[in-house]
Amino acid sequence: MTYQETVQWMFTQLPMYQRQGESAFKKDLTNTLKLAEHLNHPERHFKTIHVAGTNGKGSTSHMLASVLQEAGYKVGLYTSPHLKDFRERIRINGIEVSEDFVTEFIALNKTFFTTQNLSFFEMTVGMAFDNFNKQQVDIAVIEVGLGGRIDSTNIITPEVSVITNIGLDHTQFLGTTLEEIASEKGGIIKPGVPVVIGETHRETEAVFRKIAKGKSSNILFADQAIRQIPISDLKGIYQAKNIKTVLQTVDVLRELGYTITEDSVKQGLLFVTKNTGLKGRWQVLREHPKVVCDTGHNKEGLLEVMKQLQNEDYNGLHMVFGVVNDKDVPSILPLLPKEAIYYFCKPDVPRGMDSEVLKTYFLEEGFNGSSYNSVNEAYKAALKDAKKDDFIYIGGSTFVVAEII
Repeated sequence: MTYQETVQWMFTQLPMYQRQGESAFKKDLTNTLKLAEHLNHPERHFKTIHVAGTNGKGSTSHMLASVLQEAGYKVGLYTSPHLKDFRERIRINGIEVSEDFVTEFIALNKTFFTTQNLSFFEMTVGMAFDNFNKQQVDIAVIEVGLGGRIDSTNIITPEVSVITNIGLDHTQFLGTTLEEIASEKGGIIKPGVPVVIGETHRETEAVFRKIAKGKSSNILFADQAIRQIPISDLKGIYQAKNIKTVLQTVDVLRELGYTITEDSVKQGLLFVTKNTGLKGRWQVLREHPKVVCDTGHNKEGLLEVMKQLQNEDYNGLHMVFGVVNDKDVPSILPLLPKEAIYYFCKPDVPRGMDSEVLKTYFLEEGFNGSSYNSVNEAYKAALKDAKKDDFIYIGGSTFVVAEII
């Protein structure tokens, strides 16, 4: 198969949570452990950092990778989901995995995948670990896909575990309270491995401390340290929390013997986009009218993004907005500006919520807007309506942003 045929096979033949939802969610690590054994346990042959959290884990992972690259290490980076091309998920020093590796990996292991009924995410994790092993990375930053305890990435024993924050997202899988979700994400804490918690919250602090104590793991809360925040090329004000988490993690790595100078930290944070290819975090697409997209999509993420929006200076506000169909729309409506004109759209994935259904939720609460057949149609309408000094925001779902970038 060609690369495109291979990726299409992966998308259509096997369940993938980001596109399908609950039907793709696996309840344990049985399949991943079988795959690791089939691949001769590549995850045991390189160092790792494991990053979980409701929001910020992607940005934190990219920042850590960028800092380590500036420090001279060969750095693997595994993240999800991708925006434009599947290969964005697997990078080494910012360079995406080759098309040839993807096609060869699937061809070599396709019989095993189909026999074992592996999910899209399970085989992708195996692909990343196999690639990092064969390319002999010094260390790999591994972002959790969903939750932590039974996420497919959770077969590694990292140098340090990182949990950015906890919010009420994916409650159908992880639990309906912050304590329950913290327990699931705390599942990445390993015996004797230090853990960095990005944000301290009354509901979750005791959960993390109990897990860490039971595992004899040193626990550190990044937001409890007073620090000067270096400049980053990631512009959202919410990134300050993630930077604190990165700085605390760097301190742990130094204690473990990694050579990371202050200059490497500064340069790493300043060139995250260049070093790792990160996109979609308060990304400015054009000026006059100013157009910004952001992948923040749950309650906590959107709250931070809307705080950033309040700092912008504009005359009129236009919101190109779409969500997936398991989104609790009523819970996010109070966060969004009512003075804006909305352009409702359905992201082009099976989970995408119909734009007319989305519009109904908004109009019933006094919002103003129209529905469109596609994300691009909605964006074109916003560009047509917006004046030079207006502001256009594009978001609500990673998939909406992916269709614009």
